[in-house]
Amino acid sequence: MVKLRLKRMGSKKKPFYRIVAADSRDRRDGSFIELVGTYSPLEDSKININEEVALKWLGMGAMPTDTVKNLLSKAGIMEKFHNQKQSK
Repeated sequence: MVKLRLKRMGSKKKPFYRIVAADSRDRRDGSFIELVGTYSPLEDSKININEEVALKWLGMGAMPTDTVKNLLSKAGIMEKFHNQKQSK
């Protein structure tokens, strides 16, 4: 099963995260399939997400974790995904 989740990067006490599509059996900071975006909680919660890639993975059935789901909602991607789903 593929999940959209956070991969921790950065140095000690200065984290930033990559939002990645990864196999649920892999480690948190292990290998991943594709980079979806980035999230930096220290820089005023800066969120950069590639909308096309995120919608592609959601459409293929990837399950976002709770945190990633909240980030996608803030970026407006979850709303677009639900609208796409209802229009079909």
